[in-house]
Amino acid sequence: MKKHTIHRADSRGHADHGWLDTHHTFSFADYYDPARVHFGMLRVLNDDAVAPGMGFGTHPHDNMEIVSIPLEGDLEHRDSMGNVAVIRKGEIQVMSAGTGITHSEYNKNDDRPVKFLQIWVFPREQYLTPRYDQIGLDEGKMRNAFQQIVSPNPDDDGAWISQDAWFSLGNIESGKEVGYDLKNPADGVYVFVIKGSVVVDGVSLGERDGMGIEGVEKFTVAAETDAEVLLMEVPMF
Repeated sequence: MKKHTIHRADSRGHADHGWLDTHHTFSFADYYDPARVHFGMLRVLNDDAVAPGMGFGTHPHDNMEIVSIPLEGDLEHRDSMGNVAVIRKGEIQVMSAGTGITHSEYNKNDDRPVKFLQIWVFPREQYLTPRYDQIGLDEGKMRNAFQQIVSPNPDDDGAWISQDAWFSLGNIESGKEVGYDLKNPADGVYVFVIKGSVVVDGVSLGERDGMGIEGVEKFTVAAETDAEVLLMEVPMF
């Protein structure tokens, strides 16, 4: 049976810590809503803006697949595996925290904020060997199409995570419509509108709105304005 779970942008959890302005689609930190703990294997979708020169100090993670998608500015990453990197829009970072890692994330710039999505997905297995990956994206492949940016297969397009999940990004021009076919009809897809406004499977969504779709094999995304849309296909159980 088809099901839509709609989360409007202004219904998200919000915290402004001065150095960090963050919105939580799902329960996180001091924001808790028993109806919004996760969508299938998708556990966290945070929309973060970090002030110039500020950031998250060294902190631990384990048994979680963590995907960071920069939207604006430069995000510096350091971790206990020895990785030091700066990621920008047009790139994507994946960490498989597994048995445990520590890392920090800072705004590389002193004159402008850095904005990024931080996404957590439950892993297929626990206590895996930690792993880091960072790739550049071909934005040309996103023009009026969905380009796969995360998959469960290291030989497939995009970065890979230890879960049967697929993420795709699309830049859709106003008036254009793009279809998406699920890899597994038993999965759900969480749609997040990064910018613009779209109609997804008949539902109008604006900037930073999200919607989970279940019980379909395919659906369409029609742009009412120029739009950037993230799709996250995940197992529901």
